[in-house]
Amino acid sequence: MVDILHRIGVTSSPDEVYAALTTTDGLAGWWTEDTDGDADVGGVLQFRFIPGGFDIKVLETSPATSVLWEVVDGPDEWLGTQIRFDLKREDDFTIVLFRHEGWREPVEFMYHCSTKWATFLMSLKRLVETGKGEPAPHDVQISNWH
Repeated sequence: MVDILHRIGVTSSPDEVYAALTTTDGLAGWWTEDTDGDADVGGVLQFRFIPGGFDIKVLETSPATSVLWEVVDGPDEWLGTQIRFDLKREDDFTIVLFRHEGWREPVEFMYHCSTKWATFLMSLKRLVETGKGEPAPHDVQISNWH
C-alpha cells in the first residue's frame, strides 16, 4: 500500500481549521462547492466534481486535533482508502498533517490526486486565513484530467 502525504502550516487556530474540515459549509469553502451530507461521525459526505465525485464516511473526529474519513463510493482507486487530517499547534501556526492512505499501487491517477490534494490544501489555507478558498469548480486546473 502507498500513501499521499502533505504538511501545511496555517496562521489560524486549530479550531478554525477543524471547523473547515467538519462542516459542509467549511468543506464547500475549500474542496468543492458541491458538498452535501452528514458531517457527524458515522455520517456520509458527498463531494461532487466535474466529472465524478466521492462519498466519504466520517470515521472519527477529535475537536481541533484530527479528522478521519473512509471513501465508500467513487473511483475504484479511492475505494476503501482513508483520508486523515491531524492538527497540531507549533509557534504561530496550526500544522495540518494530511494523509490519503491505502492506495493499492502508485498508479498515474495517484500522481494526479497528490498534486490536486496539494492545491486543495492551499485552498484550505486561504479559506481559514482570508475567508475565501478556491474550491472546485474554481480550483487550479493542473492537466487534461482537471
